[in-house]
Amino acid sequence: MANHKSSEKRAKQDIKKNLNNKINESKTKTVVKKVRDAILAGDKTLAVETLKSAQAELRKLAKTGVIKLNAAARKTSRLATQVNDLK
Repeated sequence: MANHKSSEKRAKQDIKKNLNNKINESKTKTVVKKVRDAILAGDKTLAVETLKSAQAELRKLAKTGVIKLNAAARKTSRLATQVNDLK
């Protein structure tokens, strides 16, 4: 438990930050899932459109430090490869 005023404030900030990170991570997972669904359906136009938004979300998570830069790059690369392989 926080004993100082500054540590109480830090604890409150951490709770808010964790909630925001969770929300943003969940949003990103949903967008990535939409890309994968479009890939499974074989719809290249939809896959390309959703891939753009997924890339933006992954970059945003990496920029804010929710996930690592290399993890975002790896996920983006794998999705892009799958979309490009569609006919």
